[in-house]
Amino acid sequence: MTGAVIIGAGPGLGIAVARRFAREDAPVALIARGPRVLDLADSMEREGLKALPLQADSTDAPALRAALDAAVAAHGVPEVLVYNAAIIQQDRPGELDPERHQQAWSVNVLGALQSAAHIAPAMAQQGHGTILLTGGMPRPDARYTSLSLGKAGIRALTDLLDEEYGPAGIHVATVTVDCHMVPGTDSDPDLVAEHYWTLHRQPRGAWRREIVHVGSTPV
Repeated sequence: MTGAVIIGAGPGLGIAVARRFAREDAPVALIARGPRVLDLADSMEREGLKALPLQADSTDAPALRAALDAAVAAHGVPEVLVYNAAIIQQDRPGELDPERHQQAWSVNVLGALQSAAHIAPAMAQQGHGTILLTGGMPRPDARYTSLSLGKAGIRALTDLLDEEYGPAGIHVATVTVDCHMVPGTDSDPDLVAEHYWTLHRQPRGAWRREIVHVGSTPV
């Protein structure tokens, strides 16, 4: 493998997905907005796993493109692009002002679009690749209005990217997390991370568009 890029590499699902691909000897680039990404990369290195830490806010398009370019320069065009960034917050209809809704939408959806649009053309030139988006909220929940809207956008974006790049050999899919992830349970991030590897390994004739992980720990 030429590598995987994980955007939104946090200490839960993001690092679990990174470890899953790195265990297959894939060089992994971690992109996150804060310096914690350095600690996550160090923790992977101590486990003997390769990780390149890069800092960029998914709402800062130039910085995001620069980080993606740095990943490509280090490891080549990635075999896998994972978008896992999200603003997870409780807000009921009407509670957020327009600016905060726009911020949530920028992280939850637009960052995924920008990332895919920057990397997918190079994947298409190679005739293969996988783009995986972290979904959630399969049923809208008024307690999580901005997140429900964002994850609905992710589902639509998955379809749009598949329409645009699927014919070129790029598998676009979403892993929809229908639970609150808790280590040591059936909602463990490592169990959820396995779905990303499963989707990436599917042959073209058996591509799935979505895997839903349902755990016993409700959102």
